[in-house]
Amino acid sequence: MYIVNDICYAGELKEGIKVTEIKPLNGGMLLVTFSTGEKRLFDTTKLKGTAFQPLSDEKIFNNPTLFHGVITWNNGEIDVAPETVYKESYAYDE
Repeated sequence: MYIVNDICYAGELKEGIKVTEIKPLNGGMLLVTFSTGEKRLFDTTKLKGTAFQPLSDEKIFNNPTLFHGVITWNNGEIDVAPETVYKESYAYDE
């Protein structure tokens, strides 16, 4: 756990990492491009808790947006820190 600008994040700090592009795929998967240039796959179905339940609605899941390098859904009501997405994702080979 770490704190940046009075916001508490889970995981380890990856200095300055941001999400630069997201593409929803089938089955709750996202193809995520990071500021490092890496593309990785992230499984949103592994996100637990009531805050993430709306992602089971395809209309919500298929409409992610980026806010300062953070993936958000549902007008910012749902978000996942880029560090978490990076840590919990795996390499994507095109």
